[in-house]
Amino acid sequence: MNGYNAPSFQDRAAASMQAKQKALAALKAAPRPDAAELAEAAARRAEREARAAAKAAAARQAREEKQRLADEKRAAAKAEKLKAEQPRKTEAELKAARDARYAARKNRK
Repeated sequence: MNGYNAPSFQDRAAASMQAKQKALAALKAAPRPDAAELAEAAARRAEREARAAAKAAAARQAREEKQRLADEKRAAAKAEKLKAEQPRKTEAELKAARDARYAARKNRK
């Protein structure tokens, strides 16, 4: 019984060349797109790119809005913290300020 006879290098090279020729012939036989199809494809591509650009712009705007809100929240928290750290005026200081306002108002009349 004969065993498997592996193809030689020349056989493999010839088979490869034949496959390449067959693929090239198939490519040459394929119909070429006409101008209308090319224009339609370009229009679809432009529309797709416009949608992608709009989506990216919306995402960028949302990201910027989120960052702005976070900055505002951080600033408000910092202002609240600074306000809380300020020393409270005593009753005497509040009374003196009120009396000064009353005196200023009385002097204007």
